[in-house]
Amino acid sequence: MERMFKTIVRFFGVTAALFSVSVASAVGPVVPPVADKGTDSVRPLVGKPKFSGYMIGRYQASLQDGNKSNSFDLRMARLSVGGRILDDFEYKIQGQINGNTSTLRNSPRIVDLFVEWQKYGFLKVKAGQFKRPFTFENPMNPIDQGFMCYSQNVSRLAGFTDRNGEHASNGRDIGVQLQGDFLPDSHGRNLIHYEVGVFNGQGINCSDVDNQKDVIGGLWVSPLEGMRIGAFGWAGSYARKGSCTVDGVTGPQTYSGLVSLNQYRYAFSVEYRKAGWQLRSEYIHSTGYSFKDTDSEDNIEVNGGAGNKSDGIYALCIAPVIPDKLSFKMRYDLYRKSAAWNTSKTFYEVGLNYLFHKNLELQCEYAFVNDRANSMKQNYGMLDFEFCLRF
Repeated sequence: MERMFKTIVRFFGVTAALFSVSVASAVGPVVPPVADKGTDSVRPLVGKPKFSGYMIGRYQASLQDGNKSNSFDLRMARLSVGGRILDDFEYKIQGQINGNTSTLRNSPRIVDLFVEWQKYGFLKVKAGQFKRPFTFENPMNPIDQGFMCYSQNVSRLAGFTDRNGEHASNGRDIGVQLQGDFLPDSHGRNLIHYEVGVFNGQGINCSDVDNQKDVIGGLWVSPLEGMRIGAFGWAGSYARKGSCTVDGVTGPQTYSGLVSLNQYRYAFSVEYRKAGWQLRSEYIHSTGYSFKDTDSEDNIEVNGGAGNKSDGIYALCIAPVIPDKLSFKMRYDLYRKSAAWNTSKTFYEVGLNYLFHKNLELQCEYAFVNDRANSMKQNYGMLDFEFCLRF
């Protein structure tokens, strides 16, 4: 435990140091601010940085016959720093560490590092590493999302532990994005939002491999306060350079080179959030093959047996029982990894979220799982308790 704590402190210390160096490099030598003519005001180049973060501790138990387990673990800890440059730019850098630091998937890593030009509400430009503009749920904070994990279709088809085989990327990639809001109503509330970006297609902290870019975007309307109805699209690829050995007609054969797998996805989303209520549902469909080995970045064997299609849908409700204190929640969460019912996995979840303070929350739930792809035990239960602290 002491070793893990030292690792966390060291990681966040290095993150803060790197951020300081990057900002200093970006803005050049420090120049004394010049007062505006005719006034006593001073316009700073870089505003005072704001530090924030959160930690999520978890107890989770699987009640599956023949494969029972239960464990305490650190789901994640994050530290971020952000602020403004001049009046028109916002920056953010965020690092994450998980309880297991022995593999690429869970090692300390940078998840966000971007700058956004925000002079106009109808046209903002963001560049760096950040959330892909795909689905309503993907951009949400893990605590605000409210359940023990993101829905299966978002996790598998928006870049968390993605179906295509890329390393865990928390729904993020590196690229450039345009977004904005327009058509305000009589109360000044914008009715339409758009966002579209061009990305490497390789996930976080990785350069492009096949020199092809992903184009991802979404458009939604807000007919009522608190309501959004949207659609999203994604056209791109995921690629690897490496080798693999497969069984051939005359025996094992080794192949090497570059393999690029096309990815085409779309999503339809609807959400209502107001006065403590959350109602949301999203359907995602994907066309494109995946790599067989999800733990290696250089194994180019394609998982042909999984097919080239997958889809999923979820519907959830979080309802206030005691306003700003206690909420009841339930979720239906279905994912079909080969777009067929014999490969479906469904979670039926119920639970409670309790706020001790706006920055301190306990989330509890029970899930009944139906996994048709599991030939041994298709039905079992899960328990999950998460203690969430923000600062």
